[in-house]
Amino acid sequence: MEKLELVDGKVNWKGETAVKHKHGGLRAALFVLLAFAFENLANLHLAVNLTTYFNGILHFEVSDAANALTNFMGTGYILSIIFAVFADTYIGRFKSILISGSVEFLGLALLTAQAHYSSLRPPPCNVFDPTSRCEKLESSDTVFLYVALYLVAAGMAGIKASIPSHGADQFDEKDPREAKTMSSFFNGLLFALCIGGAVSLTLYVWLDDHKGWDVGFGVSAIAMFLALIVAVLGWPLYRIHVVQGSSVLLELIQVFVAAIRNRNLKLPENPLELYEIDKDKEAALEDDFLPHRDVYRFLDKAAIKTASEKPNPWKLCRVTQVENAKILLGMTPVFACTIIMTLCLAQLQTFSVQQGLTMDTTIVGSFHIPPASLPIIPVVFLIFIIPFYDQIAVPLLRKVTGHVTGISHLQRIGVGLILSSISMATASIMEVKRKSVARDHNMLDALPVLQPLPISVFWLSFQYFIFGIADMFTYVGLLEFFYSEAPQGLKTVSTCFLWTSMALGYYLSTILVQIVNRATKHITNSGGWLAGNNINKNHLNLFYLLLALLSLVNFCVYLFVSSRYKYRSKN
Repeated sequence: MEKLELVDGKVNWKGETAVKHKHGGLRAALFVLLAFAFENLANLHLAVNLTTYFNGILHFEVSDAANALTNFMGTGYILSIIFAVFADTYIGRFKSILISGSVEFLGLALLTAQAHYSSLRPPPCNVFDPTSRCEKLESSDTVFLYVALYLVAAGMAGIKASIPSHGADQFDEKDPREAKTMSSFFNGLLFALCIGGAVSLTLYVWLDDHKGWDVGFGVSAIAMFLALIVAVLGWPLYRIHVVQGSSVLLELIQVFVAAIRNRNLKLPENPLELYEIDKDKEAALEDDFLPHRDVYRFLDKAAIKTASEKPNPWKLCRVTQVENAKILLGMTPVFACTIIMTLCLAQLQTFSVQQGLTMDTTIVGSFHIPPASLPIIPVVFLIFIIPFYDQIAVPLLRKVTGHVTGISHLQRIGVGLILSSISMATASIMEVKRKSVARDHNMLDALPVLQPLPISVFWLSFQYFIFGIADMFTYVGLLEFFYSEAPQGLKTVSTCFLWTSMALGYYLSTILVQIVNRATKHITNSGGWLAGNNINKNHLNLFYLLLALLSLVNFCVYLFVSSRYKYRSKN
């Protein structure tokens, strides 16, 4: 009779210890990927088309619409940290997915109601016509909008916090074969995003623009409901991570507090004198103990034990707890270097869409592509390049480098960072070309959509295409880097580093737009590089150039940071 191989720290849907080859693996991960695809199908069109809704339907100014979107996206990412801690401490990652999906479904249903009922939004008006006096949202309707919007953001946060780590839980890092499959899973996350995004960026954007925003939001709610159904169907196959019962984030905070409180104590010459609980080899998991490392020694003061005091978690921490804090601290500079990339991404979701509204969107005959659908260009490319990269390029690179993932995580991240700088430089050049067409044809005051410039919207595809490749390298590399480097107790929190980086990038975009407008208010005729609703009279090309230079400087800093990083030993 074949001996069952149990999986430590994982249970099945009945609460019994999970069995390898029966629970988890690629078969279970496919349900996670499919649910993630449906979730992106539901909300990705919001990330690129909500500025059109805010601007054209709710009568926000262009910069206000851009800031409303970036604040929404930023909140959706920053809340992931709270959901990660809540999932690990109280309810588990799988239940977190179900609860978050339900919250997102509710928010999309409320957005559908506001878009459908005219009493909840201002009367129709052409906001681009300077002679129009368009009404703004009433205060009660504004509250309704933001409640719905941030319910969606909260739901997105929970999904993003839990799905990557829940999917990765289906694989055992210590099993060489499953470790390779887990690497493919992280590439599969981006592939699932692209599949769902391809439909969202085409069909759903078309429904928004031609059948009404109530229809667009409504089908999004249906897609979110399907994501929940798929997630539940995989339940009997999952390896479910056992709830920790304590907050890892709280333990990390205790290390820093204890180190500060013990700052005047002298470190012992022998690290073995630092505090650690007794290791019972028969009862304890190997992951429960980490060896001392001679880095960030100031944190070791948190583990100095004095005989005169009773153990206090805010003044005395075990060595493993301190080492966890060191790992997170070591990853922080890498995390910080990725914020600028999301700042650039925010512009492709806001101002690039506004550029597209002024251009000729004709494809064939009378068929037009909505400007918000332009990201479909890199998405379609990624649908083909991701399987090629994962199944062909990575095995070939693996033979050359000996690295399980082909190239190291940090190398992958660096490729994406330099490509984001090139993307913004390209965007600046394309904007110069677009404005020159408007100037040459005396169309600086042309109304967007109604009076398109004689230049194809596909000129914008270059910046989207380059940034799409950057996405594949940096964001997937980051997700895998954070998950693989963190010890077991920090898996969910560490993957949220990516989402926190993106959140800060979106918030930074809001701040930067306001700073640039204020700094250039009195030196431009338009009242600022990005002020007003007439993008033809703005200086978006200079803003893109500024972002390209910031990204280049950021890449140089990253080269220094990554060269000093030491990967955590897996032994």
